[in-house]
Amino acid sequence: MKYSFSIILLITFLLVSCEYFYKHEDEQKPVARVNDVFLYPTDLQHLYTDTMTKSDSLLRVSNFVTRWATKELLVSGAKLNLNEQKLHEFNRLAKQYKNDLYASSYLDALVRRSIDTVITMDEAEIYYSSNNSIFTLKEDLIKFRYIHVDENRRDLADLKTKLQRFNSEDRYELDSIAIQFKSYSLNDSIWIKASQAISKIHGINTENKNELLKKSNFIQLKDSLGVYLMQIEDVLERNSTAPLEYIKPTIDQIIINKRKLELIKELEKDITKDAIKNKKFEIYN
Repeated sequence: MKYSFSIILLITFLLVSCEYFYKHEDEQKPVARVNDVFLYPTDLQHLYTDTMTKSDSLLRVSNFVTRWATKELLVSGAKLNLNEQKLHEFNRLAKQYKNDLYASSYLDALVRRSIDTVITMDEAEIYYSSNNSIFTLKEDLIKFRYIHVDENRRDLADLKTKLQRFNSEDRYELDSIAIQFKSYSLNDSIWIKASQAISKIHGINTENKNELLKKSNFIQLKDSLGVYLMQIEDVLERNSTAPLEYIKPTIDQIIINKRKLELIKELEKDITKDAIKNKKFEIYN
């Protein structure tokens, strides 16, 4: 058998390529065999990409066929050498796993068609109020705005005043000339991780990063490209309770998952009741 398999494998390596696969796909001639188990061209379809060269195709197919053959030989050996009890247990587990996959896939499809994924703010607030002790921050959060500009700008002092004061007129004027800035963020109404701000602002280092965690603090830093003007609006340090607006996406997912579990229970009950009603499920005494 070893000699026969080696010959078949050699022929496979010589014949199988992208061209072979596409030309002979319809004929479904096997490209390899281990005992009474065959490997067909369609089993290799997932190996090919449009950008692969012929040599890459041959190498990938060669490796795949070798791994496939090794696994089939091991399975064949196991069936011959393992005791009946072990084989029976493996077959039972395989059947159970297959049935679990079928059932899970079917339930997921039913749930996707029926579940309501819209979470109102009222629902989120109720859940947050009842469970806010579990929403502890693992990182510092800040609300801030900044602009990065050339340090030689004549209106630098004016920009600084507008960014600090930031009334509606200031915001409008800064936004209207934002194209002139090297980078900027004027949306100071959302919480972001302090680490994200640090990654944006190249002038921040280990010595001055704590300046970000001072509420209502104005910071001016210089790097090789210009000047950063930053206004810190609010700060929440790690181990504080996460604010609702920051944690809402997480709460939404928790509520959706709870709905999903409840819907699955209802579907399972309805499917069973329907089967009993239509004589598809019976329990014998």
